[in-house]
Amino acid sequence: MLENIDLNKTMSKEEYDQQMNRLTEQIGSVQRACIEANIPILIVVEGLGASGKGTLINRLIQPLDPRGFHVYAVKGETEEEKRHPFLWRFWTKTPAKGRMVILDRSWYRRVTLDRFEGRISDKELRQSFDEISNFENQLVDDGTVIIKFFTYISKKEQKQRMDGLLANKETAWRVTAGDLKRNSEYEKYLHYNEEMLFHTDFSFAPWTIVEATDKRFATVKILSTVVNRLSEELKIRSSRRQPVIDSRLGSGRGLSSSILGTVDLSVSLSREQYHRKKKELQKRLGLLHSELYRRRIPVVLAFEGWDAGGKGGAIKRLTQALDPRGYAVHPTSAPNDLEKSHHYLWRFWNQMPKSGHIAIFDRTWYGRVMVERIEGFCSVNEWERAYKEINDMEKHIANFGTVVLKFWMQIDRDEQKRRFQMRQ
Repeated sequence: MLENIDLNKTMSKEEYDQQMNRLTEQIGSVQRACIEANIPILIVVEGLGASGKGTLINRLIQPLDPRGFHVYAVKGETEEEKRHPFLWRFWTKTPAKGRMVILDRSWYRRVTLDRFEGRISDKELRQSFDEISNFENQLVDDGTVIIKFFTYISKKEQKQRMDGLLANKETAWRVTAGDLKRNSEYEKYLHYNEEMLFHTDFSFAPWTIVEATDKRFATVKILSTVVNRLSEELKIRSSRRQPVIDSRLGSGRGLSSSILGTVDLSVSLSREQYHRKKKELQKRLGLLHSELYRRRIPVVLAFEGWDAGGKGGAIKRLTQALDPRGYAVHPTSAPNDLEKSHHYLWRFWNQMPKSGHIAIFDRTWYGRVMVERIEGFCSVNEWERAYKEINDMEKHIANFGTVVLKFWMQIDRDEQKRRFQMRQ
């Protein structure tokens, strides 16, 4: 892919000034239109070291309203970030509707830099490619526009730029030992990047290769791509009919018999058995909680079920045995305005536990395919899509080592009515 790129492309100052005058006006206009249309925008700037990513981002944002975007420089993982699944820190940075997020490096560090430095195994590499694909697909399906740039320069050009930075004591700090190693092993690192581009050049989130030898040419290419992509998206959305909210069984697929109908609701314990077993299990659970913390194992406990099914009581008895410093209970209610402005999984990603901790959810992401579906708060397409999105999320956190336990609290209609009357 990259060997066919012409790195000798240049642009005169006169043409650059002319193009920038036009693009500066256009990009400001298109940003305002995207804000009015509530379109979330995610711009990813990847590329080789010393290829000018920071400078190009700076030129991109100069014509923009600073109230409408946020720039994140993605460095190595902090100790806190290492204790979460690798996409956690990016999920928490995804843009709200009408906002723009620009990333100087991104989740692609995982499959390029971490791979080059031997920090991930072949199995983790394959998993990471799958997780990245699922992540970007989920965001795009939810309405996010993802624009990805890869800035490319030759080995010779990279070396000259690094030497120039090292020659000045005020800029020498910007060149690390890792940068120099990747230049000395340029062909190997470039190969890893080419594999990354090949595996992640999705139709819904394609890569734009930026010939970055000439900074004027690179700047115009980036701004032109952003203007054209967002203009295209605005045109598509203005012509698209509003989705019809329909809570019916869209595909007609279903189970021939009810799984819940097979549950034996007659099972019971005597009061004496209950108290004895509860005491034994709570003691054992307290020891296990300490061991989870020592081994840095994260745990997610998800409680779903009928109203009055006993979720709150179960959680209360469960937490009586736990160290309060090592768990958090998250009651899930209707999303607030901030949560509504993000992908519906965003608020749950923000609450995922770090290693050694337990997150307990009183109602969960499954609300998307139950109450939101029944009440007509999402379209048929949205709730049907959610099954894969939920499975992908749970698979990702499980790949990280999270223990995921899901409980459905089942009662019948008569028991539910009796409990409602007792509450009244």
